[in-house]
Amino acid sequence: MTEPGASEPDPVTQPDAALGRRAQMLATEHWGLLAARSTAQSEVLTRITIFLTLVSAGLITIGLLGQASGFDGWFTPAMLAILAFLCLIGLLTVIRVMNVSEEDMMYVVAMNRLRGAYVDLDPGIQEYFLASTYDDEPGMQRTYSFLRTRNASHLLGSSSLLLFVVDACVFGLFAGAITVAAGGSIGWAITLGVVVGLAVLVALGFYSGTGYRGTWRRYIPRRTTPPGPAPFRRS
Repeated sequence: MTEPGASEPDPVTQPDAALGRRAQMLATEHWGLLAARSTAQSEVLTRITIFLTLVSAGLITIGLLGQASGFDGWFTPAMLAILAFLCLIGLLTVIRVMNVSEEDMMYVVAMNRLRGAYVDLDPGIQEYFLASTYDDEPGMQRTYSFLRTRNASHLLGSSSLLLFVVDACVFGLFAGAITVAAGGSIGWAITLGVVVGLAVLVALGFYSGTGYRGTWRRYIPRRTTPPGPAPFRRS
């Protein structure tokens, strides 16, 4: 075992058997990361599907209850209970989605580090990797997007933003419903609902961005991406 701070043995000078064992262990770890990443993605997609199904079913239920009760009597507490339940489930779901997004990012970083180890074993294979062999933030971004620079479309098309918007709408509906139930006008209900929805959207975006930046402040990469354009892109 290499002592902290000591230089690692040069792969070129190691026996073929030692290099073979090292490659095998790296490949085993790589497959383990792929399996864990796939499991996390499958689980979070199921959670998103459950939440969206509950939102749809909840709104339909509110409509049916309104027709059955004439939007009077027990309808108001039932509506508020359903919306409060959807807010709670939505908050739990979006927290899990943000956690899995961070986990997925770190799985990618870990696999980038392993590719760097493959290159250490055989430098000639680096030109065949489209995914990055550097485990820093630019390397992570390259692995997520091989052939073009990441832009706003990646954010707008993300599962996280979808959940942020749905949660903001649900919280806005809940705030508006509370306003009406308390005797406020429809105008106030709409205004308060929009304000609360936007506040939830901004708060979730801020929390997500803070977590992302904090992760990279704490993490120390082993291999950093050299300056200049990626070799497979035209500058």
